[in-house]
Parts: sequence; structure tokens; C-alpha cells
Amino acid sequence: MQTNISAQTKQQKGFTLIELIVVIVILGILAATALPKFVDLQGEAAQAGVNGVAGSVSSASAINYGACAVGNASCAPLIGAAAGAALVTGAMTGGALPTGYSITTDGDCTAPAAGAVVSITITGLQTKTATATVICTG
Repeated sequence: MQTNISAQTKQQKGFTLIELIVVIVILGILAATALPKFVDLQGEAAQAGVNGVAGSVSSASAINYGACAVGNASCAPLIGAAAGAALVTGAMTGGALPTGYSITTDGDCTAPAAGAVVSITITGLQTKTATATVICTG
């Protein structure tokens, strides 16, 4: 029993150069289309930060209004032209906005009665803005 070795062929397994180039080109196209979605992450993060600060100002205002409504001594009365500034200095922990944030448009609690809602605009990093609501107290 002799076997014919020349009749048997060895098959090599692997990828050809063309297949590798096609895969690299496809990965390059996918990277080029996905990259712009990740470029503006800093802008989105700055907007999320200012939205968070505006939310905390609104929450502090609601807690402050509740404290004033029940006659709590820790209540910060928001009487005066600068309702947001008075709230931040009187009722928020730390007495100031985070570094880099400011109140650019402040609500007016001089004329509205207690319980009236005024809006303030907070400007954060990269000049991103958000609106917070402040409840006036007497």
C-alpha cells in the first residue's frame, strides 16, 4: 500500500493581504463616522454641569420656601431685587455658587407676594446657561 504524496495538497490557512486591507479600510470608515460624536463631549459636559447647578438652586429654593412656610429660623427671606443671589448666599450650603458659575439674570422678589416664582439664569463654564426657578419668600 503506497500512498501518492504528490496527490495530496497542503492547504494553508490565513488571511490574504487584500482581505486585511479591506478590513482596515472598513475600520477607518467606521472611525471617521463615529469620531464627530465624541468631539463635543466637553461642551455637553459643561451644559450638564450648569444644568445640575440650576437644578440645585431650584431645589434649594423649594426647601427654603418650605422652611419659611413653617417658620423655621434657618429660612433665608428672599426680599430684594436679587432673589437668586440672596438664595445662594443665605440658603445654599457653602453660601456661593461653584467656581466658574455666576447668576447673569436675577429674579426680582420685591413686588411679587410670597410663593411667587421668578426665573434666574445661571451661566457656567464655556458660557453655557440654564434657567432655575426661585420661589419668593416674605
